[in-house]
Amino acid sequence: MIKNLSGDYETVEYENQRFVLLYDNDEVEEYPTHWHNAVEVIIPLHNGFTVTVGGKNYHLNEKEIIIIPPGELHSMPAQEGRRIIFQCENSIISDVPALEALTPVFSAPFHITPSLSKELYVLSRKNILDIYSEYYSKSTLADVRIYLSLVNILAAVREYQLTIAADAFSNDVAGRDDTRKFGMIMKYINQNYMEEIPLEKIASIAGYSKYHFSRIFKKYNNVSYIQYINSKRIKAAERLLIDPNLSVTEVAMRAGFASLTTFNRAFKKAKNCTPTEFKTLYKISDHT
Repeated sequence: MIKNLSGDYETVEYENQRFVLLYDNDEVEEYPTHWHNAVEVIIPLHNGFTVTVGGKNYHLNEKEIIIIPPGELHSMPAQEGRRIIFQCENSIISDVPALEALTPVFSAPFHITPSLSKELYVLSRKNILDIYSEYYSKSTLADVRIYLSLVNILAAVREYQLTIAADAFSNDVAGRDDTRKFGMIMKYINQNYMEEIPLEKIASIAGYSKYHFSRIFKKYNNVSYIQYINSKRIKAAERLLIDPNLSVTEVAMRAGFASLTTFNRAFKKAKNCTPTEFKTLYKISDHT
């Protein structure tokens, strides 16, 4: 059951000033299309579980795991079984500079299975079960250990992504050069995404043709350059929109969108509501 749903936006209610929420869920109940600002991790313990994220169906077998990025529209049909649904306040990850390297993990949903990587699967499953144990413990350090377990999972996922990308280019000298350069390029993008950095410009900075850069970027991040930039800008816009002193037009400009029309279209596509509607939803949820 979604307790606080305004339109498609869910306000996650964390209990007792915690930054995490965990459901040991066995309800046969439909979860309608919704989104929230929390990182969500789901693992079915008994029977499989299907989740639709961004219009794509992901079927999880028992003990498989899916990480749903903050801000992604998702839904779940009524299904029998038992599953852990874990949510974590996004700001404790996104607001920590040292964790900036994990940002690409949230570019798209990530389905962790034994066939994808046995090592990643075992590590992730162990950490999720550790989170479960800590959540119901009475330890004063429970939330600290939960945070560390979540970071362990995200770091392992990002390491897997980088390894796969590096392997794809490791057969030639140019490929090895790509892997060395890409950390620097991602740092530049993450620091400057609110500015105008068209594909041609960033490819030139990297020393590649537009085509070659696009190919490498998608290998490293599992999404296109434009999708990545828009995702970063929309997340920035969400933070700005909660400021009552900023107009939607000013938010669009500060977040890096070239025009209000482009901003409205991209935001509506990502969130299923307009920026103006988002401001209203935030005001409502902030006073409930």
